[in-house]
Order: sequence, then structure tokens, then C-alpha cells
Amino acid sequence: MKAAIYLGQGQVAVRELPDPVCGDNDVVIQNIYSSICGTDVAVYTHGPNTGHRVDVGGEFGHETVSRVVAVGKNVTDFKVGERVYPYPLYAKNDTKRAGTIGGFSEYILVPEAKRDHSLYAVPEEIPDRLACLIEPFTVGCRAARRGQPQQGESAVVFGCGTIGLAAAVALQYFGMEKVMLCDVSDFRLQIAETLGFAVCNTEKEAFREKAIAYFGSAPALTGAVPNIDCWMDAAGAASILDSYMESGKIISRFVAVAVNNKPRQVDLLHMVYAQKSIIGSGGYFPEDVRDVMAMMTSGKWELEAIITHEFPLEQIAQAIQTAADPNRAFHVMIRFSPERRK
Repeated sequence: MKAAIYLGQGQVAVRELPDPVCGDNDVVIQNIYSSICGTDVAVYTHGPNTGHRVDVGGEFGHETVSRVVAVGKNVTDFKVGERVYPYPLYAKNDTKRAGTIGGFSEYILVPEAKRDHSLYAVPEEIPDRLACLIEPFTVGCRAARRGQPQQGESAVVFGCGTIGLAAAVALQYFGMEKVMLCDVSDFRLQIAETLGFAVCNTEKEAFREKAIAYFGSAPALTGAVPNIDCWMDAAGAASILDSYMESGKIISRFVAVAVNNKPRQVDLLHMVYAQKSIIGSGGYFPEDVRDVMAMMTSGKWELEAIITHEFPLEQIAQAIQTAADPNRAFHVMIRFSPERRK
């Protein structure tokens, strides 16, 4: 099989590896589409230990939709030809492999495969390209859930990448009435706007004024502020938490889903008096997979609009480089040739 191999900072090569051998309790799946995650971009751009645990010389990739091509003699949960979503945390029966299940390889061996655990059936209503977004959308869905959304509430999401947009969709799905996306990329904000979201380019527009105009105002310890119940950081900029502390209303929540390992100082007395909450969100759970599939089958959002580029596996380096530019790309896909189906 063909497989993309990570060779270190700025280096990836497509090589021939032996096809996986299906054991008695295993399933072999063939990838249809896989997509580029921000962590793939990070480890390619900056080197090892900057994204998922991607080993030099190893396979990588984890956002994929696949088809079953072989089942072990003891396997009764799956049948050949079934379309599935491999759940990265358990697909390799090793949680350390969550970012390296082989999404950029033609085939993946799923040991001790179990339905609704390592592999989930993909509803027919979800097209292949859209199904490739299930994994990143589960991350956004978990972040939205952690924000404790209530019917009729409002939210702002900073960071209009795939995770941020997925969180915005999930917040609406969970009943929030008004949701705004903020970024500095007009290219991505225009796509979010076509999906029905209010947007703000925080580099060109005064966020507080625009947010008050859209959400209305509410009281805070610092005076009148935007009437936003939930603030979400899907960008990782230090200024976002600072903005929340200054402009978050009384009894509001802040959810951090972006990766940012720099220590921060927080005024706890302010938090106490304002009854604010800071909440972390990482990864996802099976309930998020089910909710994302429900969102995708609802027909409420044209989510394939965020897919801006497709590349064959042989051009994976170009694909990653494209995904690294938010001013010309949103979500970038790798498509696999169907000719080698078993």
C-alpha cells in the first residue's frame, strides 16, 4: 500500500508499505478521504513534539472516512463494503496512536474491532467528503457541550478554523440563538457568513462595539458589555482570555479548546464577584460522534462549503502547506484512488 511517512520538520514522503494482514478478530479498512488537521500542520511546520505524538519514520493522520475491505473470521460486527468512521482514540487499540492511526495511508488495520467503539457506521445521508469532517467536528461539539449551552442563549467563538466553526454549529444545534465567529482571515469569515453566522474581523473591526450591536448589552463589573453567555477560544491567542475578563458579563462562561500551554494569571476575586467560569475542553466522547452525525444529516448547514481543497495522496506535502495558509484555505482533504479496492 501507499502511505505518507513523516520524516521530520518540513519533510514527508509517500512510500510503499506491506498491506496490513487481517487477524481473526480484526478489520481492515480502506481510506476514502482523509483530511489535514491543525496538529498535522504543526508537526510538519515546526517538527516533532509540536502536534500529536507523530514519530519520525512513522505513519500519521487521523481524520478519515473509510470502507471495510476485510474482516476476521471471528468478527460479526462488520461486513465488507460497509462505510465507517474510525474513532482515533481506539482505532489502533492504543490511545497513544490517536493522531497516527494511518489516515494518510491507503489501508488501516483495526485490531479487535468493535462497533461504536473503534469503528462507527456512517449514515448513507452523509456524503464521503462530509463524513471526513466527523472527527474534527466531534472536537468542536465537545467544546460546545462544555460551554453548557441553553436554549435562547448567545455565544462568540474566536478562531474560524474547522474546530471553531464546528463549535459554532454545535452551539446552534444545542439551541443557542445567536452565535458570532471572530477571526482575522476574511477568507474564512466569508465562508462562515455563507453558513448563516455573524462574523467579526477583530483585526479590522472593534469587537466590543460590533458585539454589543449584535448581541445587545448586559451588566458587568466593568460596565456595559456584550450580552454573551458563552465565550469560546478556538484560536489560542492570549488576548482572548484578557478580552473575556474585561468584557465578559456577570454569570458567563469561557471555554478553552485551542492548544495554548503558556501559564496565565487570573484575577480570582473578579471571577468570584462576577460569578464567571473558565472551562477546558479537549478531545471528544461517543456522544459527540452521535451528535455530529445528527448535525450532518439534519440538512440545516451546508457544511461541505468549508472544504476548499482536495489533493491526491502523492501531493500530501503541498496539501499540508496549503492547509497552513488561512487566507486561502479552510479545510484541506486527501482523496484516495479507488482502483486498489480489495
